[in-house]
Amino acid sequence: RRPKKTALLLPPGGTLPRRPMAQSSTWKLAQACALQPLRIVNSLVKQAAQAQAATGPLGVGRWHGACRTLSTHTGTPRTAGSQRTLASMAELIDDDDDYVLDAPTLKHEPPSVKEVARQRVSDLERQALEGGGPDRIASQHARGKLTARERVSLLFDDGTFRETDMLKAHRGTDFGMEKKRFAGDGVVTGQGKIFGRTVFVCSQDFTVLGGSLSETHAEKICKVMDRAMLVGAPVVGLSDSGGARIQEGIASLGGYADVFQRNVNASGVIPQISVIMGPCAGGAVYSPALTDLTFMVRNTSYMFVTGPDVVKSVTNEEVDSEQLGGAVVHTTQSGCAHHALDDDLQALAAVRLALSYLPQSNRELPQRVQTTDLPTRKVLTLNEVVPEDPNQAYDMRSVVQQVCDAGSIFELSPGYAPNILTSFARLDGRPVGVVANQPAALAGCLDIDSSIKAARFVRMCDAFRLPLVTFVDVPGFLPGTNQESNGIIRNGAKLLFAYAEATVPKLTVITRKAYGGAYDVMASKHLRGDANYAWPGAEIAVMGAQGACEILFRGRPREEVDAEADKYRHTFSNPIKAAERGFVDAVIEPSHTRRILCEDLETFENKLLDNPSKRHANMPL
Repeated sequence: RRPKKTALLLPPGGTLPRRPMAQSSTWKLAQACALQPLRIVNSLVKQAAQAQAATGPLGVGRWHGACRTLSTHTGTPRTAGSQRTLASMAELIDDDDDYVLDAPTLKHEPPSVKEVARQRVSDLERQALEGGGPDRIASQHARGKLTARERVSLLFDDGTFRETDMLKAHRGTDFGMEKKRFAGDGVVTGQGKIFGRTVFVCSQDFTVLGGSLSETHAEKICKVMDRAMLVGAPVVGLSDSGGARIQEGIASLGGYADVFQRNVNASGVIPQISVIMGPCAGGAVYSPALTDLTFMVRNTSYMFVTGPDVVKSVTNEEVDSEQLGGAVVHTTQSGCAHHALDDDLQALAAVRLALSYLPQSNRELPQRVQTTDLPTRKVLTLNEVVPEDPNQAYDMRSVVQQVCDAGSIFELSPGYAPNILTSFARLDGRPVGVVANQPAALAGCLDIDSSIKAARFVRMCDAFRLPLVTFVDVPGFLPGTNQESNGIIRNGAKLLFAYAEATVPKLTVITRKAYGGAYDVMASKHLRGDANYAWPGAEIAVMGAQGACEILFRGRPREEVDAEADKYRHTFSNPIKAAERGFVDAVIEPSHTRRILCEDLETFENKLLDNPSKRHANMPL
């Protein structure tokens, strides 16, 4: 059945060994060739061509064809299709009783040093990406939390994150730690883009040794913070850690101190935002406390210096983690956090939003955005917002929303010290910081908590060059033994100090009351206010008319006191006296407030003002 053979040219005096090759042997040969580097397969082709002998021209042609097919498939993944190709080649070579050349012995060369290194790097990278493994990741998800890498992926613009120190691992050997080495050491660090601007991140991985901080863990965080300072870019810390790694002892405590020092160095230079997305206990809490903004996730995050077990052993008080240091506690009572969000997604979205108001560093101006809200827009409803009765409350939040660009308000600490409002906002696309007394809470009085809240916000805005817009309706400082004994003098002075020290543009609008020392404190002209305005119904005085006359005419009949109060009100409870002395620059219609503020922001955009040279001020802390 075989075609007629033709003469072959054999080597002089030589014969070629021939033997039937079983199908199994042929299959092994085909498979071996397919798994060899291309240069070895090419060598087989060259040997077959030089020999020019087999069972006949057909056998030689089949050998050449098989080898070429093997060459084209070398280095490709072994799919089902390639397996069928190998089988067909084996059948082709072993067709009927053809004879083929003895296959040369194929030697497997040992992998090079580079290949070994590449494989090790690939294995370590895979380990770093897997974190603590599938079981721990599933446990993380079961708690309603994302993993460290999932959080980073959602924080940054798609495809912009670049990781640093992915392979870094701890150096501990005590307590069997040499057997628990993970690439990355429980924290994901690097940089990416948020709205096209560079931001650095440290995301702790609770699936790896509980996210505990070791010496190398801290080194990774410090490296990223140093880079952020070097290039002038914000840092975001995503905290989800059980605290210091006990197995490393003092080395982990030293790591915390190194991080704290960088927090202090970066304060006022680059924006720092902390997001508590899990446990944050012991010394770890002081890093968020040193940053500019802190966000927490409800029900999954908590912060405290000493945990429930320690509290019980010392005070015999039964309390759980949520009651001791949950998101609600820190956003309504302690003021340690600025926002409580429902889940990780909302928390990361809040970070992105907050950064949109802030510059990259104190070397830059905040980024202005395009807006469709015209700066000349009149707000006619403001003409009627303030009640005729000076003792009737109204919502200052509504005033701020109507004056600022539509949809631009991002309020901070809304649940803490509600008698004062602190918000990021925009006017004609320019980011500003808004401080406003809230008559709907404590009549807008300043107390200890509101003074601290506003003072810290004012200083942050001044550090990052955000102009300050202040809406004033304050009857004074809250009286009472509780306030006095807890230091209203010292804490009220913090807000006074913050406004007096600020060198950014300061615009002030008095909507109704501005009484006593609170008038001075709330960005008055005397504290280097750049533009101070009053609405027609504003009352700028030492105190209210009735109270003033009861002191001035003590002992007089009630009818006489009331009559004098009416005279006092007509004379002093209006903005005219202040305007005559230049303490307010103009008395304006409420509906024109937005236009005037937008024009002033443009006027004072390039304001230059420096405080006297000093090592640092001695603020009443």
